[in-house]
Amino acid sequence: MAAILQLHPEHPQKRHVDRVVESLHRGGVIVYPTDTVYGLGCDIFNRKAINRIYQIKQAPAGKPLSFVCSDLKDLARYAKNISNASYRMMKRLLPGPYTFILEASRDVPKFMIGKRRTVGIRVPDNRICLEIVQALGRPVLSTSIVAAEDGIAMNDVESIASRFGGAVDVIADGGVIVSTPSTVVDLTGEEPEILRASAGEADLY
Repeated sequence: MAAILQLHPEHPQKRHVDRVVESLHRGGVIVYPTDTVYGLGCDIFNRKAINRIYQIKQAPAGKPLSFVCSDLKDLARYAKNISNASYRMMKRLLPGPYTFILEASRDVPKFMIGKRRTVGIRVPDNRICLEIVQALGRPVLSTSIVAAEDGIAMNDVESIASRFGGAVDVIADGGVIVSTPSTVVDLTGEEPEILRASAGEADLY
């Protein structure tokens, strides 16, 4: 059964953050809060852990998953061909409830790249999430944790632990989240294209 750690939403306890990160280093799968939903996460370079996430979510292997970064400094490593206008937009909107689709760089693990050779980048406005990523020192894989029967994101730890506690290693409890999917913006073309309008501003510029 997963260890459940209650973290303060504004001032996450370092001992709990360190325990989550230790699990990630060991190849663990975690549940953690973002600014939109609770997510399943693991180290982006651990293929076994990523395969576990596909199994837990009952998703087909190769389905695109996003990276959670702590800030925009990771863009230069994991994405390429970012225009000045796109960078300014991301700098203005992040941290926030957005997933930006960008061209993947060579540093993105090959098994994480689909036919389009793109990567989804997130910098959520959630202190717990950001401190976990900062302490790990590299992005954490991100995919929403949903109820299999209806596909609706689960937003309270009690329900998540009841359903998935035996499949994950650590649950970072950040309280109940008002689940709203992130707005997905494709920045691989000449103009940004909103693929899913949800949380966040509609006017990107």
